[in-house]
This record gives sequence, structure tokens and C-alpha cells, in this order.
Amino acid sequence: MAFEMDVTILEPDPILLLCAVVLDGLFGDPVYALHPIRLMGATLSFFERVLRGLRLDGYAGGCLLFLLLAAFWVGVVCVLACVLHDVQSGVGWIFQVFVLYSMIALKDLCKHGLAIDRATDLERAREAASMLVGRDTDVMDFAACRRAGMESLSENAVDGFVSPVFWYAILGLPGVVLFKVVSTMDSMVGFKTPQYRYFGWCGARLDDVLNFIPARLTYLGMVLVAFFMPGCSARKALLIGWRQHALVPGPNSGWSEAAAAGALQRRLVGPVWQGGTLVTDVWLGDVDDPEGGQSGDMRRMCAFVIVTCLLATGLVVLCVFLIPEVRGG
Repeated sequence: MAFEMDVTILEPDPILLLCAVVLDGLFGDPVYALHPIRLMGATLSFFERVLRGLRLDGYAGGCLLFLLLAAFWVGVVCVLACVLHDVQSGVGWIFQVFVLYSMIALKDLCKHGLAIDRATDLERAREAASMLVGRDTDVMDFAACRRAGMESLSENAVDGFVSPVFWYAILGLPGVVLFKVVSTMDSMVGFKTPQYRYFGWCGARLDDVLNFIPARLTYLGMVLVAFFMPGCSARKALLIGWRQHALVPGPNSGWSEAAAAGALQRRLVGPVWQGGTLVTDVWLGDVDDPEGGQSGDMRRMCAFVIVTCLLATGLVVLCVFLIPEVRGG
């Protein structure tokens, strides 16, 4: 008897999303060899070796890398979900929750940020900061380490949580897997080095495209959260996010970073050294606000990012569950 896949089970499901968010809140993102993102990275490395072996190491090779990765991962995950659901629906749902849970990383993001705050000496603070940012940490003091963590939290709230949830709401399971394929490409080959300038172009640009709307929705979400959260300023989040988002490189990261600086009424970024060179001395935030990175700032940023991400989850659940016409249902 021929097997027919019921692809409707891949559509966004608010219960599955809530289960995944709860699991992330309880257990974080455990490190193990067969983690889907690690396997995705290993697959990318394999395809990269094959393509470079065929001398496809330019724009075309980078585009082929995306097509191969997307076809492989979206195909495998979706077929597996359908097959497991056909065998036993409960197992199929558990598999989908597991995939969703593996694609978001809110608790670990905060955990790394708080590790800076809890460091008992400067060396440990620098070591913890180096887990989040790719800049020279040996020249950073405690405040700069905390600021780096705060920037990372506000920026990665988009691609670590809001974007995966957004694409799940739009395209279901294939959408969230496709986003993580692009995100993995950006983090592994999306560099402007001689080796990856052309080969990594496709991944980097696609990452910009897929984060474009979520970054701006996160900005609006942060303004809303700041309106209700004690000690925050919704007016500054709105104005500083709008006026200063372009001060940092890239089309997307500045929205959440600038909005968070305004909301928490702290100045972020400041001098950043990379490879012994001062790459920027730009500050985000109101000039009359104190520099970020003081005691308690990291915890405020964690709370602010968590509430923003939970707001995003709530809105997605509302749209998918209560307003089916939003997704054309």
C-alpha cells in the first residue's frame, strides 16, 4: 500500500510551540553530539568540502550550498515527522516538539549573559563575554564585559528566538528548519574574509532577509514591553530604536540593540576592539543616560529580553490559534 504524507501536520500548532518554549525554559539548550544544530553544521562542512573540491567556491557554490542544505534538512525533518505521525501520532507530535525546542535558545542566551554578571573576577568575566561576542575581551573591564553581554542578548533575541518563532508561525515546521539552515550558514560561512567573501555571500544575505521583519517586530515588541515594565522608558525605546538602529553594522541587529538601550535607559556598545584594532567607538542610547554595564544591568536586560520573547510567543499563539485568517487558514 502506497504511503501518503499528510503534510497538514507540519502546519504551525500553538500547543507544540508552547511545549517547546516551556522545555527551553526548563532545560535550556543541552550540549550533546547529536544536537540537530550541530548535525546541521557538520552537514554544512561536508557539503562545503564537496563544493570546494569541485572548485565551486564562489557565489554559485554558496548558492548551491544553501539549496543542498535546505533540501536535505527540510526534507529529512518533514518526511520523518510525517512518517512518525503516520506510525503513531503521539510520537510524531513529540518529534515536532523536539525539533522546535532544538531551534530556539532563550534560556541559554540568558545563562551566558548572567555568567558574566556572576563572574568573581575580571578574567572570568572576560572569558564569559568571549562566549557571546567575537571581540578582544582582554582590553575590557567589568562594565565593558557586561555591556557586551547586554548587546548580545538584545541582538540574539531576534535570531535566537523571535525569528524561529516567526517563521514557524508563517510556514510551520519547514519554516523554522529553513530559518535555522540559513542562520547556521551565516554563522559558519557568512564572513567577509578572503575565504568566504563570495562563498558565504548567499548565507549572509539570506540571513539578512529572513531576519528583516522579525528584527522590526522585536523593536516594536520592546517598545510595548518597556511601556509596562518598571524602570523602562517606552518613549526612549521608540525614539532611539528608530533614530540609532543604523549606527551598528547590518540591516537588522541595530533595531533591538538600540531599542533595548533606550528602554533600559543605558548607553550600550562603546569602544570595541577586534584583532588589536579599534573598530567602533559608537554609543547607542540617550547621551544623558549612564553607561550600561553597571551592577544589576545584566539582570534587567535578561528580564527585558525574556518578557519580549514571551510577548512574541503569546502573539504568535494568538494569531495561529485564535485568528486563523491571519495565516490564510
